Amino acid sequence: MTDTKALELAIFQAIESYNTIIIHRHVRPDPDALGSQGALASVIRATYKDKAVYTVGEGTADLPFMQVESDDISEGHYQQALVIVCDSANQERIDDQRYLLAEKIIKIDHHPNTDPYGDISWVDPSMSSASEMVAKWCKDFEDQLIIPQKAAQQLYYGIIGDTGRFLYDATSDHTFEMAAYLKRKGADPASAGRDLDQISPEVAQLLAYVLEEAKISPNGLAYVTLTESLLRRFKVSEADSSQIVPYLGKISTVKAWIVFVQQKDGSTRCRMRSKGVVINDIASQFRGGGHPLASGAKVLNDEEKRAIIKAVDKKLAQEV
Repeated sequence: MTDTKALELAIFQAIESYNTIIIHRHVRPDPDALGSQGALASVIRATYKDKAVYTVGEGTADLPFMQVESDDISEGHYQQALVIVCDSANQERIDDQRYLLAEKIIKIDHHPNTDPYGDISWVDPSMSSASEMVAKWCKDFEDQLIIPQKAAQQLYYGIIGDTGRFLYDATSDHTFEMAAYLKRKGADPASAGRDLDQISPEVAQLLAYVLEEAKISPNGLAYVTLTESLLRRFKVSEADSSQIVPYLGKISTVKAWIVFVQQKDGSTRCRMRSKGVVINDIASQFRGGGHPLASGAKVLNDEEKRAIIKAVDKKLAQEV
């Protein structure tokens, strides 16, 4: 029995032994966070009719097709409960810190394990997404579990969301195997692709601005700043603004890019992406981290903003 199989079995046994299961995810959820959380809840509810299963976290009006509800529960629900946290590498990013009140905590995540937590911790950075991990778990225990079509669709959303529809380096043979498995379980790739590919007219107008105003260095670093006033002008929320991030990477001369998003507290969120140069080490120097080619960070002032631009640009220059 490999470590992975032992961890999967431990998770299965924990789910079987608890009557109350509460599933968390990270703040500002993306399709992977919602897909892994929602699908796990769907599978447990379908398989164990007598268990109380809850999904918590702030509402996600921008991704309604994910079909993940936010349950309103009290602290009392956490007594003698099992909590499963999906797709959250860091404890501070877990949406709803009441997870700490649970009797047992399980971590399921595909990011580098920079912040170990949980009584059971299944962390596998070789996986494209937490949704791929949950899909594997479902497949490995499919004789004992019921996998609804809804769960298959949610996991498919999560996988294509975190792989950029299989474009990113995180895509592996196993990723395609899990996608095929989910299709056999009822996932509809065409509708999933359409849902995740659509942008609103407001986001389209913001995108036009970004492509026009983004600065590109001679080394191939593109960057642009979205201020609060700019987002208000285009009537786009911060969450919706994330949809424009992949488009800078479509420019052939761009090798890495940063979208700076101004926050209400005066800090600036940095969404960082790269086509080859590792950037998560730089993100970690600015209150962030993530995958080697897809990371996030936070800068507190213009000086730090210039510093992170300089650091990424310097690294690109060294790769030439």
